[in-house]
Amino acid sequence: MSERLAGASFSLLKYDNPVLFRESSDATKKKTSELPQLQTATGPNGGSTSRSVTTTSGPVPDPPSPPGGGKNRDIIRREAQDAINAILPPKEWTEDDQIWRQLVSSTPATRLDVLALQEQLDSRLKQRQAREIGICPIRRELYSQCFDELIRQVTVSCSERGFLLARVRDELNLTLLSYQTLYESSLAFGVRKALQAEIGRGEMEEQIEQLKHVEQQLECQKTELKVELERNAKRAQEDMESLKQQHAQEVESLQQSNKQLKELLEGVLTGNK
Repeated sequence: MSERLAGASFSLLKYDNPVLFRESSDATKKKTSELPQLQTATGPNGGSTSRSVTTTSGPVPDPPSPPGGGKNRDIIRREAQDAINAILPPKEWTEDDQIWRQLVSSTPATRLDVLALQEQLDSRLKQRQAREIGICPIRRELYSQCFDELIRQVTVSCSERGFLLARVRDELNLTLLSYQTLYESSLAFGVRKALQAEIGRGEMEEQIEQLKHVEQQLECQKTELKVELERNAKRAQEDMESLKQQHAQEVESLQQSNKQLKELLEGVLTGNK
């Protein structure tokens, strides 16, 4: 029992002491098979009589309340406990083939309890080294337990207010879950894009290397063409000079021939006179 109480003390939400709810079906069948179903005894007439032996399991019902105001208090307390169970379900676990149940406490809270809750929250935050800023699952868990305890305290005095606070709590949890889903999807999207970019980066680097190789080849071709162009220009210049010299020689030869023909023509004309 002390271990179970120690396990329950780790939560800021106040619980009652664990109680044996019922034995598991395997343990019940085992005990039932060990007990005799019928006990035979000798009757007053010398015959045999049978007597059945039955075992009951489960919680013992509460004794009847005395008439008067005590009954009203019990009814109010049961209604508060039912409301608390609807908002904050009890914990159940199996241990040694026995099912244990631990209900959330329906004891009203005082101002000192609220102050103690605040001190416990601060001490748990320090003990578990919760981060003060940013996303911290430990801090969120402790504040959720604290909020549940406040809902419990409010529900004890006013169940309607407790149900309304439970709606607010559920809406906040849904909003946080939506933001968490959005964050996880965006994170997955970012990782996927990063992988795609990494894959595309390899392809781009390979393409850059190919283009650099093509550039080097083009540079070589450019150098070769430039050398060939200079060679052709030099050859064309030489051919032009040679043609000019040939042309000058031909012009000079034609001029001399023309001069000789003129002289010959003038001599012929002079002889005829």
